[in-house]
Amino acid sequence: MSVVGLALVALGIVLAVLVFSHDNQSVVGLEPDQLASLAVSGSLLAVIVAGFWHQFRGNLGANLRAALIWGVLALALVAGYAYRDDARTVGARILGAVRPGSAVVGTDGSVTITRRADGDFHVRAEINGQSHGFQFDTGASAVVLTAETAAALGIRPTASEFAVRVSTANGTTVAAPVFLESLRVGTIVERRVPALVSRPGALRDNLLGMSFLDRLSGFEVRGDRLILRGS
Repeated sequence: MSVVGLALVALGIVLAVLVFSHDNQSVVGLEPDQLASLAVSGSLLAVIVAGFWHQFRGNLGANLRAALIWGVLALALVAGYAYRDDARTVGARILGAVRPGSAVVGTDGSVTITRRADGDFHVRAEINGQSHGFQFDTGASAVVLTAETAAALGIRPTASEFAVRVSTANGTTVAAPVFLESLRVGTIVERRVPALVSRPGALRDNLLGMSFLDRLSGFEVRGDRLILRGS
């Protein structure tokens, strides 16, 4: 007997039970109206399933392959959602290894920078929303910008503002004090950061110095990784 035939027989049995039972008498723990609704719904579901199965069985091999592919995709989506945090962390670490200087944000909120091949820590940071590169330098008392970076940010000190003496790899020079509205490394953001602007040609790279680092709750170097922790 087909699935549709079995569904009709079951529906007939349920209807017969309902006809010969008292109106207020429960059947297998269900009220008569509940049992009737369940029987009708089950019969309709059986007819629908039988129709789909008839179509599915017509090209069974191809349909099974398609069902298997969709099942694998569904499992991949579920696994991706369940382990999304781990996948994000792994992806960030791969990016940090491929592009040294990129900030890798840990689950504890710390930011990790991978050392470059030349041995320095090159940190990508955002100043007032603009991305610029910095050399990590604990020997610098402040964040120091090259004249070119400052100009790109719209910061152009006058000649009289260059009054702070600083020591660089090229010798002693003077710099102009400024405040950066925001300085972001990964998820770490500091506001109104004191900084210095060097004279044109006096400095090759921006320096991520202590006026930013002192605001952090901590920072450390572990092998080829620089770890920053926000305040």
